[in-house]
Amino acid sequence: MKAPQIVVLGAGPAGAAVARALAILGYAVTVVSDRRRFDAVEGLSLRVLEGLRRAGLFRASACAEGPCARTTLWNGVTQTVNAEFLVDRHAFDAALRADLHEAGVEVVEATVRSVQSTPHTHDLMIETADGPLSLNADFLVEARGRLAPLMRDATRGPQTLSLLNVWQGAPGAAASAVESLQDGWAWMARLPDGRCYWQMTLDVASAELPQRDELLAFCARMRHSPLASAFFAGEAGAQARLYARSSTATLCGRTGARNWLRVGDAAMAVDPLSGNGIFQSLSSALQAPAVIHTLISRPERAELALRFHQQRIEHLFLRFARTGRDFYALEQRFGASPFWQARSRWPDDVPTHQVPDFGQLTIARAPVIDGDVIGEADVVVSPDQPLGVWHLQGVPLAPIVEKLKCESAEETLRSLDADTARMIRKWLAAQGYPHALV
Repeated sequence: MKAPQIVVLGAGPAGAAVARALAILGYAVTVVSDRRRFDAVEGLSLRVLEGLRRAGLFRASACAEGPCARTTLWNGVTQTVNAEFLVDRHAFDAALRADLHEAGVEVVEATVRSVQSTPHTHDLMIETADGPLSLNADFLVEARGRLAPLMRDATRGPQTLSLLNVWQGAPGAAASAVESLQDGWAWMARLPDGRCYWQMTLDVASAELPQRDELLAFCARMRHSPLASAFFAGEAGAQARLYARSSTATLCGRTGARNWLRVGDAAMAVDPLSGNGIFQSLSSALQAPAVIHTLISRPERAELALRFHQQRIEHLFLRFARTGRDFYALEQRFGASPFWQARSRWPDDVPTHQVPDFGQLTIARAPVIDGDVIGEADVVVSPDQPLGVWHLQGVPLAPIVEKLKCESAEETLRSLDADTARMIRKWLAAQGYPHALV
């Protein structure tokens, strides 16, 4: 039987992670990706680097500069900590491609012109440097980030625009900073070679933006803020280049079917606040290979696999949206500004984290990752983990919670070795179990 042909559109962190994992599972994978058309730098947290390594993207993780000093001026309080790694996106993207080549994944540099899909196949027309080319795929992975065509059922947050300025300054230590302003917030960074980046995020509906040919002058005025002036040491950035892009939080209402799947920013794109973009991309991508493998090799589990993917995409989206909401709400100086009002109240007023209450734990049957495929198991559901937790380092939790309804923790955990019992007790204490540490 002919092996399914899988095409991944996009070679960013999400697309690369999925493509590499599918290749390891034995699939023939082709990645189609266009080159980034503008200079950019991004901030990464340590957990992003760990996620890249977990996905086998070691060359990409090695591109990170840092940890670098990160200064924040938020709600009038200035703090500086070593908390951020910086990556030049051109170098980072090249490293992702090198990771894919090393894994035996074919990468085609091209622009996607059209995709014609049926329930059984996908016909693609792409434009390479040598001219047009047609491709056929049995399974398609949409990983082109925010550039991916959106479906009509997408949920969107407050309409947001980011204006990026890039210029060459003097060489110096790598660093980054975040500053809250009346009509938005700015993120800025310097690389050791002197490249400077300043990006302001604004509300499209309320910001008084000038015409496009006046945007650079507008940005230059905004860069005279207290933190930016100090951060760039008075460098004017007179030769700055401008790039405008949407940064509206977006969630696709349908993230997959039997022969296609959306991952990363193509499935859900969050507000760029706090550098969560690549982290959430990887979070959704690391689960996708098991979903795709199930759709192809266990078609009778298709509904289960798609429900698993959709639920987790929606859960991640809400979690990141609420985290951003809480961070916006910390800024109290600009409460009357439409920008801050809208974002400190969206997406809802549900607390980001619930108070642990062992009495609220329930047992439910739910889809889970079982090896390389999606299976079904009894999971422990809590207000803070609505999708449920199956096991802790291989120890199923549902039977333990069931037993604790009629016997003590000591009796329930008696058959476990001391280290495992200690781990389970710690988890029970985090769930609000009153006698977990006895």
